[in-house]
Amino acid sequence: MNARVTVVGEALVDLLWRSGARDVHAAPGGSPANVAVGLQRLERPVTLLTTWGDDPPGALVRAHLADTGLDVRRVPADSDRTIVALAYLGADGAATYDFLAAWSPRDLTVPEDTAVLHTGSLAVVIEPGASRVLDLCRAQRGAGRTVAADLNVRPAVQPDRDAYRALCLRLAGAVDVVKASDEDLAWLWPGRRPAEAARALLAEGPSLVVVTLGGEGAFAVTAGEEVRVAAPAVEVVDTIGAGDTFQAALLDAIVAHGGPPAGREALAEVLTRCATAAAITCTRRGADPPTRADLTFV
Repeated sequence: MNARVTVVGEALVDLLWRSGARDVHAAPGGSPANVAVGLQRLERPVTLLTTWGDDPPGALVRAHLADTGLDVRRVPADSDRTIVALAYLGADGAATYDFLAAWSPRDLTVPEDTAVLHTGSLAVVIEPGASRVLDLCRAQRGAGRTVAADLNVRPAVQPDRDAYRALCLRLAGAVDVVKASDEDLAWLWPGRRPAEAARALLAEGPSLVVVTLGGEGAFAVTAGEEVRVAAPAVEVVDTIGAGDTFQAALLDAIVAHGGPPAGREALAEVLTRCATAAAITCTRRGADPPTRADLTFV
């Protein structure tokens, strides 16, 4: 249980605007930060490398991360702005986003006991930080660490579909595990089946590609396998943080297996646990991932 996951990416403030509401609620979050919290809930040693500005949103981020008890390393950055996301929540609990974004970390040094490096979302799209994170992924993979990425596609920060697809393929070539949602893949490869798009990512070099399907579950592809699992039926409050919870459970499993899980039985077991963790988050308001105890019997 002592091997560490280091998460590199944004911590930000979500301005949550629910359908029909008159008021907007400010909530600290960000996909990488949520993943780190999810790992901590699973009792996995985790370090978050991130940035925020000395501005009002940054004060909210700083206080939130302090409250979590996470090992957080605020790295120097070119910009003194905190990322702000406007999240529009529909009646079904699904969210769409727009961003005021700045991501420019300068010193990305991972702890020596890191077993797995994770990144994704805005951190692999917004320059100049995206190129710096990509260099880190390549270096850490070259040093023998497992590297994972969650595409978490956000067209609001890169509306050029061809450019975004090229970026994701380049990232896939620098990591061992890629996670994406079916919605991510549908935007990147319109008209292609999720499994076909997943194979396109797999062809770039990772050993495992995992695709989440919302309420339909998830599937994984490797060079020799394709494994699909169903999701538990739950009453959805909202979907915020569900994908990040899934990713935290996946990273925890990667550490436990000593690398990306392989073989039908192992993959099915891991995917089922990840889908269950995500489903639990969907029954709660906001990004509120389960604890290890919540998943004891999964």
